[in-house]
Amino acid sequence: MKKDIHPKNYRICVFKDTSNEETFFVRSCANTKDEIEIDGVKYPLVKMEISNTSHPFFTGKVKLVDTAGRVDKFESKYKNRKKPTL
Repeated sequence: MKKDIHPKNYRICVFKDTSNEETFFVRSCANTKDEIEIDGVKYPLVKMEISNTSHPFFTGKVKLVDTAGRVDKFESKYKNRKKPTL
């Protein structure tokens, strides 16, 4: 095998789903400045917006996430438009 081709910072990291606070351990070389302490041990923390524990495909639940009011903005912008005639 070739020497020195693997990353030097390959270690156990904690990935945290910010939508449901679920955490899981994975070996990774992802760069991060955050840390989390679990059972007295500090691990690098990688924050994610969505994972298999919160994605509708895996959970079977459809959830509309509208934090910026985009749906309301779209509806107010286009509610007075006429439907095209064919």
